[in-house]
Amino acid sequence: MDVTQTAEEFRQRYAHVSQEVAKVIVGMQEVVEGILTGLFAGGHCLLEGVPGLGKTMLVRTLSEALDLQFSRIQFTPDLMPADIIGTNMIVEDEHGQREFRFRAGPIFANVILADEINRATPKTQSALLEAMQEHTVTVARTVHRLEEPFFVMATQNPIEMEGTYPLPEAQMDRFFFKLLVDSPGQQDLVDILERTTKREIPHGEKVMDGTEINRWQGFVRDVPVAPEVTEYAVRLVLATHPGKGVAPDRVEKYVRFGSSPRGAQALLLAGKVNALRAGRFNVSFNDIRQAALPALRHRVLLNFEAEADGVPSDAVVADVLDHVKATAKVA
Repeated sequence: MDVTQTAEEFRQRYAHVSQEVAKVIVGMQEVVEGILTGLFAGGHCLLEGVPGLGKTMLVRTLSEALDLQFSRIQFTPDLMPADIIGTNMIVEDEHGQREFRFRAGPIFANVILADEINRATPKTQSALLEAMQEHTVTVARTVHRLEEPFFVMATQNPIEMEGTYPLPEAQMDRFFFKLLVDSPGQQDLVDILERTTKREIPHGEKVMDGTEINRWQGFVRDVPVAPEVTEYAVRLVLATHPGKGVAPDRVEKYVRFGSSPRGAQALLLAGKVNALRAGRFNVSFNDIRQAALPALRHRVLLNFEAEADGVPSDAVVADVLDHVKATAKVA
């Protein structure tokens, strides 16, 4: 099977998973696409929205469509790091000898739902850092490797709500995408009531296992990217940095720090998934543009002036997209 046929197979399998999620979840098409892009790119996703919009239901529905071990961690102010990663416990064997034995925490699963992650303290939030980046957990100088695929989906409430702790910048940077969940429109709300107020509640079926997901994650990385497309992603990231002489005026005025190199990695990997979703085995400029908002909005750190003027990071990223032109090199 050549790469064009494999790309078409990926498109069909991606659509199949999306259809299973749509059996339960009404609307949220962009959010679902963002989560699946993160999954197949090997990244993690952060969902932000006010309570009651179905963020947790969306994550649980995706786990139903995937034949993977699912674990939900409800983040609360009294949650401790050991409650997430596990701890060494003293146990007694059949001979009466006592020894330390590691008891794994809920992080040892394939799909992790970190529910309301910003209701826990920064100390507890940081317990996810090593797991998200290295796919390992270290307890008492012993490294425990997590089973692949490993995918974290976190939900958070807007930071202006009571009882929330802002995620540290290092934690935010480890999320591949930040996706915003909006309130449903009138027809979507009618459909939600139709599905959730009857005796029979729809459920998705399992359509993909871990072996297949690992295979697709490897295939995504095989998608070629032309040098000019890579350069375009780099120029987008550089344009988020003030003081470099290549940023638009709004970046110079409102941004403290621009995107890290992880932002450029997210643009390229998401661009590869976007290309495969379209059945292509090459990445276009538009594939990169489609990924810009979810990949960069949480990596552009705004200053106090932006907060005072009510300028969101999405507006800054939109200015960057307008400022940086997608052009190919002329020989």
